[in-house]
Amino acid sequence: MRPAEARALCADLVELPWDDVAIEAAIIEASAAFLGASPQVTPVEGAAGLWWVGASGFDPVGGERALAMELLRVARRWHPRPRVAIAGSCVAARAATWAGASFDPQATERTLINVVPAGRDAAYLAPAPLALVPMDEELRAALHALGLRTVGALAELTAEDVERRWGDAGIRAWRLARADDLRRPVLARIETQPAVEVELASPSSTMEPILFLVRAALDRLVQQLVAHGRAAASVAITLTLDDARGALPSEPVHTVTREVRPARPLARVAPLFERCRALLDRWTLSAPVCAVRVAIVAAAPLTGEQGDLLSASWRDIGAADAAIERLRSELGTDAIVRAVAQDTHRPEKAGVWRDALEVEPVARTRDVVRDDGGRRSLDFARDDGVSHSERAKRVEESALALPATRAANGSRGLQMVREPAPVPVTTAAHRTLEPAEPVEVECEGEVPRVVTWRGHRIAVSRPIGPERLSGDWWDDGYRRDYWRCESLAGEFVVYLDRAEDGWRLQGWID
Repeated sequence: MRPAEARALCADLVELPWDDVAIEAAIIEASAAFLGASPQVTPVEGAAGLWWVGASGFDPVGGERALAMELLRVARRWHPRPRVAIAGSCVAARAATWAGASFDPQATERTLINVVPAGRDAAYLAPAPLALVPMDEELRAALHALGLRTVGALAELTAEDVERRWGDAGIRAWRLARADDLRRPVLARIETQPAVEVELASPSSTMEPILFLVRAALDRLVQQLVAHGRAAASVAITLTLDDARGALPSEPVHTVTREVRPARPLARVAPLFERCRALLDRWTLSAPVCAVRVAIVAAAPLTGEQGDLLSASWRDIGAADAAIERLRSELGTDAIVRAVAQDTHRPEKAGVWRDALEVEPVARTRDVVRDDGGRRSLDFARDDGVSHSERAKRVEESALALPATRAANGSRGLQMVREPAPVPVTTAAHRTLEPAEPVEVECEGEVPRVVTWRGHRIAVSRPIGPERLSGDWWDDGYRRDYWRCESLAGEFVVYLDRAEDGWRLQGWID
């Protein structure tokens, strides 16, 4: 079903991006399990979750019904209600999985198995909807415009008319409508991992010769993948260490394996090598290396995107990966980062820097999120070698150079609402001071009117607040009143720390 339909049935639905590597691994695992029922198992290309399984020659061991029962038992490891159909052609078997299936949770094996009688495939397909016959969308739209709605209506046309109107594509669809299907399950074949293994002439304690061998191995492996229409989704590098652990013939040699997984499957040597180089640069050797093995442990279908050399708008999708990996190899593995929001309402802890390629798990929270039209986010200073005083100076200069603030009801940020407040205050500050700095505040009652920060006297034109926050008694308890202050120097956030009885400047809002 479509996501909208699924969300209507399940409010807690979590949508995950399609992962070709994970899907292919599951298909291989399921295919291996189906081999216990039949030696002919073929996963259908482009239709994840569909297999052709040979059903001939099972009369001495229970017949087709016994085979179908065994397939159902195996398939339930992946799906609670799988469907099995047996027919004389693949197109009829696929149609039978839909026409004879029951989606009742209490469905029995009898209702989940549909067997088309021998020789009756064409008659069985005749009333089926035309959507069950594989064909391109242009041909399907043309048949629909002509009023053809069922498989039988297409099968009744003559071959001459179909070929004259739609050519080879039409003939292929017409033959499938008549159950003339040349597709057959084939004997399962276990694909080996493409790999290149090389021994060094003499053990090496540095990575230079290893990088040279890895680049040459990737050249060979990528050529093999491209020849089969595949792209590398995961590359494993195995180093054999010369530390005398395998001196005796009966002892295994000491090997260490690390895996590289690019953001998307790649069929280009340059970005793959940059990833491998970044991995080897941070690999600490405990002993000299005497052999190197490079293997493609996971592959995905090669994308067919082509670029127009005369079009300035086209860009190589692998160029960004290559540039990022070049930066990582030159500046360090932690040079490319991204901001990640944290599940906390403390402004100074609401975001952290993480590796740009680190995969975040799907988090589920029951916090109430309110967006009142803003486009602000929290930006934390990174330890980039700049001293704390120098960073503070830059913050001060940029803050005082801000233009006049926008209207009071202008942009407001995304707020995590924990407890009611008279006037909610956004705490999304782009230039957050770490740590918050003490300031002198002149108040009118409890409302801040003048803030003195680093010798600069800043008049508050409009204070908004307070927003009272407290918590973390188990770690670092606090009780604070936050105020967002608008001034000619810009917008900033201050808070009164009631635990320490002092005012502090949290940061400037951009």
